[in-house]
Amino acid sequence: MKLYIAGPMTGYPELNFPAFHAEAGRLRALGFEIVNPAEINVDPTAGWLACMRADIKQLVDCDGIALLPGWEQSSGATVEHTLARGLGLRVMQARHIVGLAGEIPVIAQEAIVEILDEIESGASEQIAEAQ
Repeated sequence: MKLYIAGPMTGYPELNFPAFHAEAGRLRALGFEIVNPAEINVDPTAGWLACMRADIKQLVDCDGIALLPGWEQSSGATVEHTLARGLGLRVMQARHIVGLAGEIPVIAQEAIVEILDEIESGASEQIAEAQ
């Protein structure tokens, strides 16, 4: 399975490349094929738009996207997240990925608990609004 790593870069020391490289290494060790923007855009002086153009060309060929902490505050990562969802790619928090079974990512139990909590919270809000 081919995963694209998305996360914040702008405003971080070393453009957050150490976090991208560490996660890429961890996921590769689990058997994933990884597309790492920190390996696509090695020039730290490259402009944001030029980097996004190069990254998005790689993202569209992936099976899913692995999100690093802080992605929600990143303009680029939110664009990548929106595109991945729109294309129907698998979208996962990188920290939840614990393995690969054939072509299916294995996620931690913690991820399931978080999803169930979100569903329960959303259902409670809908009931409250209906009353």
